Amino acid sequence: MSDTLSSKPEDLVEAAGMPAGSGIIKPGYDPRLTNEDLAPLRKQTWGSYNIFAFWMSDVHSVGGYVTAGSLFALGLSSWQVLVSLVVGITIVYFFCNLVAKPSQATGVPYPVINRVAFGVLGANVPAIIRGLIAVAWYGIQTYLASAALDVVVLKLWPSLLPYADVNQYGFLGLPLLGWCTYAILWVLQAAVFWTGMETIRRFIDFCGPAVYVVMFALTGYLIYKAGWSAIDLNLGEVKYTGLDAVPIMLGAIALVVSYFSGPMLNFGDFSRYGKSFTAVKKGNFLGLPINFLMFSILTVVTASLTLPVFGELITDPVATVSRIDSTFAIVLGALTFTIATIGINIVANFISPAFDFSNVSPQRISWRAGGMIAAVGSVLITPWNLYNNPDVIHYTLETLGAFIGPLFGVLIADYYLVRKQQVDVDAMFTMAPEGRYFYRNGYHLPAIIATAVGAVIAMIPVLWTGGPGMHTIAQYSWFIGCGLGFVTYLGLLKKTV
Repeated sequence: MSDTLSSKPEDLVEAAGMPAGSGIIKPGYDPRLTNEDLAPLRKQTWGSYNIFAFWMSDVHSVGGYVTAGSLFALGLSSWQVLVSLVVGITIVYFFCNLVAKPSQATGVPYPVINRVAFGVLGANVPAIIRGLIAVAWYGIQTYLASAALDVVVLKLWPSLLPYADVNQYGFLGLPLLGWCTYAILWVLQAAVFWTGMETIRRFIDFCGPAVYVVMFALTGYLIYKAGWSAIDLNLGEVKYTGLDAVPIMLGAIALVVSYFSGPMLNFGDFSRYGKSFTAVKKGNFLGLPINFLMFSILTVVTASLTLPVFGELITDPVATVSRIDSTFAIVLGALTFTIATIGINIVANFISPAFDFSNVSPQRISWRAGGMIAAVGSVLITPWNLYNNPDVIHYTLETLGAFIGPLFGVLIADYYLVRKQQVDVDAMFTMAPEGRYFYRNGYHLPAIIATAVGAVIAMIPVLWTGGPGMHTIAQYSWFIGCGLGFVTYLGLLKKTV
């Protein structure tokens, strides 16, 4: 059996007739655990820019804009918000590097590397959890993108306004126009995804920079209208000073980490393509600390200028663009944010469940089939109804952290402290009872128990909203789940040994 310290995926024996860039299925790999999408990559070609573009696509969206802007409206001064942003995004950068290494070293996606900690069959537990979460957010992001497209359609064809009214022409909570734009984007995203990972790479290489161009143009327009003196980095009244600001800053840090918790967990689905771990780290540094801070500052400058120009504070970039007295500018801006949201959706919420669902039954569910399962499921949950309910969004974000945190903690504890960064690649693809990661009938109970313990305890403050201080504690659900998963897993292993 091979070891990642002695063999790289591209050095493994190539299967005859395998197309370039696909996984290498070696003799002896069990078909119940293997297909070309899950097997170690033949070639790893992504450089620093590709990883940088991945994070740009992840940050430069309507959701990223609103999230960054909301931090500046918490009642903190601008420097306190910037400190919170720096700390939060540095934590994300550090954790992403930890998650990136095992997949980059082995060339396998997130659900497969989990076979080391959870067992070759037990890895389906984190795969299904992450996959289901991604399905919900895939639907929500598609709805957000369709809402931006609605702005373009109504600007070009105002006569369609009645069809945007859910009370006149609507069913299941969405107006007819919304159904049409949602369907268009659903098909468009599926088409981009279906063409394969290389097309997706080129797509996200374009999306992130495109939003920067529009954002700078929008900022320039607002500065031209209001003047440089109108810029104010405090979007609201400064309510907290001194030690009183510390809890609010900690909450802002937790919000940043929670926002990135999804793509951070399954970042191995992308780092596996990195040509080297150094290239991945460099891309992470450019895409997270540097890019996120720059985008956040640009966001708050743009938002602050909407007050003197339009007479009200607007934190939605599409709404800001729609107020410009130019059809061309509105169409260009809204389409750009639509494309950017498609980019983050494919990156964060399409590729992840594609690998996750494929891992459940590799011979029956290919990577493309797994993605289409997620796409169909995203419609069935009627995501616009979820997004329109603030309470549901609140619980979803905190529940997301409660379940993702333990999975992260177990993976990191196992790879760095238990395995000492040594993984047997071939053992992840065998069902032989003597296989290193077969454990007991394919399941490693300490990892599953640790995940359950971390998730259940982290969910207590989320569900028990009436308890003393529970609302405040709930925003740290990711950290609680991660810490408990990490400690419980190591404790159970020590007791077993």
